[in-house]
Amino acid sequence: MAKYPELSWSIARHNTLMTCARKYVYHYYTSHNGWISNIDSLQHQAYRLKKITNLEMYFGSIVHETVEKAVAHYRTTGELPGEDKMKNYIRQKLNLAYRDSYHREYNWWRRPKGYTMLHEVYYGNAIPEEKIDKIKYRLDTVLKNFLSSPTFRDMLDTENTGFVESEKFRYLLIDGVKVWVVMDLLYYHHQSGKWVIVDWKTGKQTEEDRNQLALYAMYVQHAFPVESLDEITIRNEYLLDGSTEEHKLTEEEIVRVQDMFNLSLREMEEYMEDREKNIPKPITSFPMQQNRRICASCNFQELCFPEGYV
Repeated sequence: MAKYPELSWSIARHNTLMTCARKYVYHYYTSHNGWISNIDSLQHQAYRLKKITNLEMYFGSIVHETVEKAVAHYRTTGELPGEDKMKNYIRQKLNLAYRDSYHREYNWWRRPKGYTMLHEVYYGNAIPEEKIDKIKYRLDTVLKNFLSSPTFRDMLDTENTGFVESEKFRYLLIDGVKVWVVMDLLYYHHQSGKWVIVDWKTGKQTEEDRNQLALYAMYVQHAFPVESLDEITIRNEYLLDGSTEEHKLTEEEIVRVQDMFNLSLREMEEYMEDREKNIPKPITSFPMQQNRRICASCNFQELCFPEGYV
């Protein structure tokens, strides 16, 4: 087992570094090998904390999983997934996360990858009622919007929709560095002659959404017989409000993402003792976030504030 992780890049990794350098080192370096039984206790602790999620993030991940299963089920069987069945599956997963967080902390402590720990419970001892109400509303909304979305209608049109791939870890190499992408959905539409990249969103729109899709388009250009950006359509399906944003990428947008990668990688290299081996500088070289409101939502706050959580 390698002592240090392989250097790689993703938009999530970039955002973590831009948010807090100390969180970055805990998440991508200190936690490495933390799943090994005879490893340093700090690595164990960082690895456990890395696995904490919050209610909104967990809900979003379950919706993505449910959507993926629904598309695969229809493509395999020709049967439409029932909304009630999908909703019950999501409820069951949410209830399991609740039980894990409240009643199986010891199990999670021993095997954090096998159990769910919610940030609201770990650091706050309770899930606020307003968050529960928000999730109930989203559960009733997002599945209806998924089943009426343009992307799902394309999935029903099996004659014109081919090559469906979803939720698989892929990467492309840029200057010898692995750049990770996990596309929610990629398919080829025969009638339009387009590769369609879809990102399902269970939250609100952000300025970053198009950058994410531009990175996915770069991967598609590398991995498939695509000669021009005109052959790629990028689409955000916002399941919370039922809107669809569809774009044709420009070369300028691709260049912008490449520039972000270059600047981000140089920033990461500033925190390395050895670039070739990806050895980080000491933890004290990674400055802490000074905004305590940001710290309050961080998984690693018990490492930064051992005297008491934010």
